[in-house]
Amino acid sequence: MKDVAALAGVSPKTVSNVVTGVTFVRPETRERVEAAMRELEFVPNLSARGLRNGRSGIIAVALPDLGTAFSADLMHCLVQVAHGRGLAVQIEETASEPQREHELLSRARAHLIDGLILNPIRLEDSVVEHADRLPPVVLIGEVEQHRTDRVLIDSRAAAHDLTAHVLAKGARRVAVLGGDTRTPGTTATSRIRLAGYRDALREAGIAPDPALELYVFPWTMAGGAAAARELIDRAVPFDAIVAFTDSIAVGTLHALHEHGIRVPEQVLVAGFDDVEVARYTSPPLTTIGFDRHEFARAAIELLESRFDSRSTPPRAVTVPHRLIVRGSTMSEPRGYDPSA
Repeated sequence: MKDVAALAGVSPKTVSNVVTGVTFVRPETRERVEAAMRELEFVPNLSARGLRNGRSGIIAVALPDLGTAFSADLMHCLVQVAHGRGLAVQIEETASEPQREHELLSRARAHLIDGLILNPIRLEDSVVEHADRLPPVVLIGEVEQHRTDRVLIDSRAAAHDLTAHVLAKGARRVAVLGGDTRTPGTTATSRIRLAGYRDALREAGIAPDPALELYVFPWTMAGGAAAARELIDRAVPFDAIVAFTDSIAVGTLHALHEHGIRVPEQVLVAGFDDVEVARYTSPPLTTIGFDRHEFARAAIELLESRFDSRSTPPRAVTVPHRLIVRGSTMSEPRGYDPSA
């Protein structure tokens, strides 16, 4: 830092002010300091900086499955928002090993990271349920709890809207891929979206049929294709499929095509999340969308607010969702009947 100060013709304190950003520095002075830093390839010592202000400048984000299109899109937005606020991001995947949440918690308590953004798939598996004293934590997704801040969309209402849409198109035998009530250990998301699906059926005077409900794991294109094949093998008639993610829906379209079942002429198909591929399937996929950048911004802002204030009650921010209608539900379905 002394070398940078000498080259820029300023004091070491001015260099420190430029590095930390906590004190105003005139633009022309800042430019000289930054030019000297580039010339000398100066890298701030974040560990030493953390000793002074108690922060590392690093947050951790843990998602269940980094291999999905939705996770990639959301992580892109989280990193973009964090970098815009001067934060670095440590990325972790947790679905198959919930113990990784506990490891992240230990790093936060050791001040190696400033806070956590977690997306647990079940509350009973999450560190939030078992830790007595938590560092700054924001939960994203459908796990409902009242110990930390969280950001979510109303998945029950969104699943209701999606199901109500295919019912309004004339469907009456609506299958759902992603959740059932018979499989133990289902995720919070699957339980909530299944409830929304059933809400819409009841409003239409239709009783849920267990033969039309299939749990899917993992929530991937391969998982969706396997579930759609199982649905066909059950030899029950159906005229629409509501999938709990777009990845499941894309796999479903593939399996239906394999069996010569036409979408949307025979069967309507709808997904959830509005990932990029949903716009380019054949036909394009009806889905639920929401502003991922707004979702990321809300999560980062809640986390940052906890760095200085830990006493306020936990808050929940709900990001609005919207139904996006595309070609996969643009007709009245004739239905698929294996006995015909």
